[in-house]
Amino acid sequence: MVVNGQLRWGILGTGRIAHTFAAALGETDTGVLTAVASRRQADADRFGDEFAVPSRHGSYESLLADPEVDAVYIAPPHPLHAEWAIRAAEAGKHILCEKPLTLNHPTSMAVVQAAQRNDVFLMEAFMYRCHPQTQRLVDLIRDGAIGQVRLIEATFSFRAPSAPGSRLYSSALGGGGILDVGGYCTSMARLIAGAASGAAASADPIEVHAAGHLGETGVDEYAAALLTFPGDIIARVSTGVAVNQENVVRVYGTEGDILLPSPWFAGGERESVLHVTRAGQTQVVTEQHAKSAYAFEADVVARSIEARQAPWPAMTLADSLGNMRTLDRWRHAIGLEYPQEQLQHQTAPTSGRPLRRRHGSTMPYGRIDGVEKPVSRLAMGTMIEDAELPAVQGPVLFDGFFEAGGTCFDTAHLYRGGQSEEVFGQWMRSRGVRDDVVVLGKGAATPYCDPENLTRQLLLSLERMQTDYVDLYMMHRDNEAIPVGEFVDVLNEHRQAGRMRAFGVSNWSLARVEEANRYAAAHGLTGFAALSNNFSLARLVEPIWPGSIATNDAKSRAWFTRTQTPLFPWSSQARGFFANGSRDDTSDPELVRCWYSDDNFERLDRVRVLAEQRGVRPITIALAYVLAQPFPTFPLIGPRSLHELETSLPALGVELTPDEVAWLNLEG
Repeated sequence: MVVNGQLRWGILGTGRIAHTFAAALGETDTGVLTAVASRRQADADRFGDEFAVPSRHGSYESLLADPEVDAVYIAPPHPLHAEWAIRAAEAGKHILCEKPLTLNHPTSMAVVQAAQRNDVFLMEAFMYRCHPQTQRLVDLIRDGAIGQVRLIEATFSFRAPSAPGSRLYSSALGGGGILDVGGYCTSMARLIAGAASGAAASADPIEVHAAGHLGETGVDEYAAALLTFPGDIIARVSTGVAVNQENVVRVYGTEGDILLPSPWFAGGERESVLHVTRAGQTQVVTEQHAKSAYAFEADVVARSIEARQAPWPAMTLADSLGNMRTLDRWRHAIGLEYPQEQLQHQTAPTSGRPLRRRHGSTMPYGRIDGVEKPVSRLAMGTMIEDAELPAVQGPVLFDGFFEAGGTCFDTAHLYRGGQSEEVFGQWMRSRGVRDDVVVLGKGAATPYCDPENLTRQLLLSLERMQTDYVDLYMMHRDNEAIPVGEFVDVLNEHRQAGRMRAFGVSNWSLARVEEANRYAAAHGLTGFAALSNNFSLARLVEPIWPGSIATNDAKSRAWFTRTQTPLFPWSSQARGFFANGSRDDTSDPELVRCWYSDDNFERLDRVRVLAEQRGVRPITIALAYVLAQPFPTFPLIGPRSLHELETSLPALGVELTPDEVAWLNLEG
């Protein structure tokens, strides 16, 4: 809230940047500093005396409980940002978090999710983005002042003494140039590339190539990166904490160039200067300002509280996530990993508190013969696709699914060459949730689809996951050269040995399934408890890979309805067809090859009609269709972000009638 026209601020931390922000609040007419917190009461008191702060707290928790605080500025070292931003959101405080938002993209996802779930404002504190100089630059780019943008150069670097305990050189504190000031350079490059495209949003690079020097303490003392953006735009970004460079921004276009001599502080914060050169003539654009960049930043926060989002070119939530992902890619390219990001250190959720179910979770559950635990109707894949930091991203996603009520996790021997199982196993062990989750393990994929390799891979998977059993095991493929009885025999041996509670198969024809179950019945053995073939509203036009089997035709659906065999459908949302499919968009060759057809586009049109009627996303209707079948389904989902996970969950609350199910599938 805003009292008497002013936002009441509290500051977590009493370091240099906290002093800078406190001084800037004195220049604004939108905010007032009412509280400060330090982990030492004496430090809070000294800071309070300097800035005449009414409330001085000897702990961060105490400030967050202060009812006289509306918004908090989070100023401790980088590794503390995530935990305290989440705690601030849960306390109902609006948040300005010093850059970087967190150490990496995965934990930044958790912070953004916390802000959105608790309905509070959140902005990452790149103050230059709130300055009129940056808006002027955007306007010049969009107005074509230098033609089409072709090359961007952005540098922010300085030489700091490597004193013992220095934050800038400490790996444990997230030191180095990339996270300290390199984020300015990437955020500027992304801003300009976005402005050049005409969009009111920053652009993300297609490729990131980099080089850097890691010093004795393991942090990047200086580094540079080459970013390639859509529209044939290239950016060179450079940073460092151990070398002075020329801290300027240059933008080269087809008809001229722009120079920002002071891009980050706007000429000492009181005067903005831009040099615009075109046709050999240079115009110096100068503007005086009555307040500092940090004061402009505080004003943007106060004026954006109601909208819960800062207006671009200030840092939006999507902008922060895109920038953190770019920084991850930059660090990955030079081999920079912080201790907190190593697998053995993933011991607790980003919030810092024990993992727990989210209050009010409405996840429905089902049962599988042989599995005693409730099985969540959505099963989450653990592949961790495209993750720069899988050891961090996996736990963040797994935490989010578990908090939402999810119990079933889909694993496989071949995912990321075994790394996915190691990450998932460490997550289960560190969170203490092995007895609360249903592990769907898979193995025996082609060309290692035989009883001997099944056994070898199963034992290795159990070792990787640090468990002695899987709840449900599935063969990843079939090998019709081997009699079904040999597979049934070995699966029963492992079940009797306690290595699996139940088993089934993936990508098997229904004829082979029936043959295997007849063999099991004739020999007094256990048959298949479930299947995992492709099933979605969209028809699979061509197999995604050789040996993949779809079972969404009428005959297969009748078989599942008659037998009531549980189905764990893969690609249950047609790999993004219902989110991104378009007759005019052929940019994704795999999507086109596997899902583009006249009948599928008719299904997509009907999904959009029903989605508009229900007030949900089309992808929600498509997933609700799979859940609404007259036989048990447990769709496999593979979210790559917490946002994707959150967009899947609403399908659980959408009930479709039999007539709507038939109509969506062109049967009514």
